[in-house]
Amino acid sequence: MGRRKSGRGWRRIAGAVLFLVLLPIVAGIVSHGTFGKGWWEANRDPSGLSPDPSIVDEAVVQVFAARTFGWRGAFAVHTWFALKPQGAKDYIRMEVIGWGVDRGSPAVRVRRGSPDNIWFDNIPDILADIRGPEAEKLIPKIVEAARRYPYNDRYRAWPGPNSNTFTAFVGREVPELELELPSVAIGKDYLGNGSWLSRTPSGTGYQLSALGLLGIAVGVEEGLEINLLGLVFGLDFEWPALKLPGLGRLGLPDGSRRETNPYH
Repeated sequence: MGRRKSGRGWRRIAGAVLFLVLLPIVAGIVSHGTFGKGWWEANRDPSGLSPDPSIVDEAVVQVFAARTFGWRGAFAVHTWFALKPQGAKDYIRMEVIGWGVDRGSPAVRVRRGSPDNIWFDNIPDILADIRGPEAEKLIPKIVEAARRYPYNDRYRAWPGPNSNTFTAFVGREVPELELELPSVAIGKDYLGNGSWLSRTPSGTGYQLSALGLLGIAVGVEEGLEINLLGLVFGLDFEWPALKLPGLGRLGLPDGSRRETNPYH
């Protein structure tokens, strides 16, 4: 009799845990999933979040995140860098793209223009916006870190290496960015090359990670994050908020995002 009650108790606990895991994922699918539309039909227009280089002469460093296209948008974001050296009349955009990597194309794509485009119907968020002399100092460090990215010949949407693996790698290599990635940036915790311990992408803490599938991160910027199969549950203590799979951040706006922008 005691064993039966104990078994029922464990089943109830397991059911409650499964419910807590599935609820935010389903909510994320409802809120962010895009269905029944071809990628060629999606909006890729400029969002207007980057300053016009014909008007703004100073250096600019911006980091963006936008929900991915289709059903993947229910779970994850795509991240990228937009860089404009002082006096430049165009931006350099750097990101990892999976298309064509299996046919020999490099994962890291560098092109001019299009710094802030809507990512297949999804308006991006600014993760960092740094201007002036500080941005000018950061640009060569970011470019050099991108050259050292160790997975330029491979791409895997889950658990990585992917676009968020690249952005996190650059963040770790250039801690001056203090780059906190969203909890829904699946792939940011992929360390690869047999690594289990690393600094968090913001450089303000440390994380343990097993191939991006299981791990824990603690940092001033990240707070506490627990990774289960690439899905992150966490708490932000500095700007109180919950972090849930699919939904991402629920709570106060993150006031710690890196910004030296005189126009805001």
